[in-house]
Amino acid sequence: MASADLQAQLAELNRSFKARLQVELQSLRVRSEELLVQPAANAVSLAPLRAELHKLAGSAGTFGFAELGAQARALELIATRCMDNNVLSSTDRQELLTGIQVLPSQLNQLAMPPTASQRAFDNDDNEARCIAIVEPDGQLLQGISETLESFGYHTIICGDADTMLSIVAEQTPDALVVDMSLPQWDAQWGAALEQVQSQLPAPLPLIALSDQDGFAAQLHAVRAGAQGFFTHPVDLPGLENRLEGCFSLQQSEPFRVLVIDDDAELARRFTAVLAGFGMLAETLEAPEQILEQMRRFQPDVVMMDVNMPDYSGPELAQIIRLNDEWLRVPIIYLSAETDVQQQMAALIKAGDDFITKPISDSALLTAVYSRAQRARRVSQALARDSLTGLLKHADIKDQLDLEADRAIRNKQPLSVAMIDIDHFKNVNDSHGHAVGDNVIRGLANLLRQRLRKVDRLGRYGGEEFVAVLPNCFPADAWRILDSIRSDFQALPFSSDAGLFHSSFSAGISFSQAPDWQADGLLESADKMLYKAKQQGRNQIIAMPGSDEPGN
Repeated sequence: MASADLQAQLAELNRSFKARLQVELQSLRVRSEELLVQPAANAVSLAPLRAELHKLAGSAGTFGFAELGAQARALELIATRCMDNNVLSSTDRQELLTGIQVLPSQLNQLAMPPTASQRAFDNDDNEARCIAIVEPDGQLLQGISETLESFGYHTIICGDADTMLSIVAEQTPDALVVDMSLPQWDAQWGAALEQVQSQLPAPLPLIALSDQDGFAAQLHAVRAGAQGFFTHPVDLPGLENRLEGCFSLQQSEPFRVLVIDDDAELARRFTAVLAGFGMLAETLEAPEQILEQMRRFQPDVVMMDVNMPDYSGPELAQIIRLNDEWLRVPIIYLSAETDVQQQMAALIKAGDDFITKPISDSALLTAVYSRAQRARRVSQALARDSLTGLLKHADIKDQLDLEADRAIRNKQPLSVAMIDIDHFKNVNDSHGHAVGDNVIRGLANLLRQRLRKVDRLGRYGGEEFVAVLPNCFPADAWRILDSIRSDFQALPFSSDAGLFHSSFSAGISFSQAPDWQADGLLESADKMLYKAKQQGRNQIIAMPGSDEPGN
């Protein structure tokens, strides 16, 4: 969502919220007068008023009515004290009446809540990644460059700070690999790096190299913004894997956030803010449908209010935690509750974080993004193959099941490819298993770069891969995979015996109109792969029914 569109939507939500408040505050004033002027009124009868004041304290500030929210919070605390002590004095009665009566006057003191600056959280560029390398050791520089080139990256070399600045000005790389060894690293290099990063909309991924492996060297790297740290001699496959991990997070689909709040307008504001910064956000209007929506939406983060009319946040959180598949999903509580003991009690019951309302747009975005990013990294680490960074065997099968169900539900095409490196045993026998691993990583990296971020990739076993391509007709699947096949065949790999090339074969199965059948997609793709192998390898064959060559 464009920044102007977001601001317009938030302004409209503010106007709607103000119109709602005018009605609700008048109703609150009438109910408070009816309740508090009665001689029989007691502390227990304050419960409905306290609930309304609590809700108002949590939402008003988010929509820009900070003074009104603060006043509602003060009145809520008075009601809470009376109920806790089971005493409603005449002074408390009058203070509540007067305070509620003056709340409508706060509606004209609107201060627009600050919004976070626009930032891109994902990268749609599918071209070969460009890595700028700053390394004074010529031999190491050559090794890094050759390794990254063999994995399908493009590398550029910077010999000094001025060169780095000029190169970045002409062609912004996708990441920086910089030797930051102390004490060789000087102020000029630090200033140049800071200048490079500050000129970009978002800092580039930075991998630090060093000839030292101590606290001071790693602290130095962290302060420079490094996302990876490697000492001499550099673990080159590990370096490539860390780079790919940075890019995987950028290329992955938008974070999914489920918002559960009985205040519908506040929930809409939260989802608008999150959607405005590239996240997918949904609200849960019927808490009893939480399991169904969790399965369908598969959120990265759940945000929920603590106090709701029929179900409490901790109760819903515990229902989520009863399912092992969602144990890694962070749950963030939202509440106007400021009592630390109450917050801790909620967190103990299945929560991961507690945000006190009202919350600014920037604070909301930061809290959700940091939680979602960490959760996805943990999930990736647990679900990913250590060699390639792709999904493991069981996880890619689970993703296929999810995408197949979604394709049938939405009546969209789905293509599945089984990919196998040709004559891979010969590669291992001729060049060694370490080189064979490089070939596997090279194909995995190329597939990841060229396929869409919504596609699912997994290492099915050994040198075999599975690609699940949602909303993709077999004709399109064949074209992109055949293009990748051609590029992979041209990719040079290095061993003690010299440069060599490899190739792969693939089979494609699909589900599309009018049947949308998802059963047996892997088996069908495997049969087409076997056919491609029989017909000479280094080719793509789609199952009968598509219009692609070789079916």
